Amino acid sequence: MIKILSPILFAFFISPLWPLGPNPLPGDPFVIVNKTTNELALIDDNRVQTVVSVGTGKTKDLTPEGLFTITIKAEDPYYRRKDIPGGDPENPLGSRWIGFDAQGTDGRIYGIHGTNQPASIGRYVSLGCIRTQNEVISSLYPIIPLGTKILVTSTNKTFEQLGVENGAIDK
Repeated sequence: MIKILSPILFAFFISPLWPLGPNPLPGDPFVIVNKTTNELALIDDNRVQTVVSVGTGKTKDLTPEGLFTITIKAEDPYYRRKDIPGGDPENPLGSRWIGFDAQGTDGRIYGIHGTNQPASIGRYVSLGCIRTQNEVISSLYPIIPLGTKILVTSTNKTFEQLGVENGAIDK
């Protein structure tokens, strides 16, 4: 019985859907947010695929740093703080939400999302989330699966260096 379960358990624990699994493997999708430059990179297929501007926390500590896991995704997310339904032009979360488990949360507190204030992109303006243009989050949404690792950092290193250091790029 153990011999049968062992490969199954091994496959489950190395799966990208296992939230406590290892760093990404080369070729896996991997998201990096650099708060120093206010940029987000998507690494996939062993290379940096795209880099976009984002807005991050008003203060350095508002957007948590570390290696996290994408745990929830939502189209037209509801904004609980001010009771604004998804799709409403007043909703500051824009058209999509990609939430991650920073600081022991479940993906509903910290996330990457669109915005109804596109002029805020590239600035230090949020209460902790990572915001980007609605068009950008709409294009990233279908290609970032649940279980994807996300690194939030402040650094002068390149996205390629961070990808290699975290196992998403094989050099």
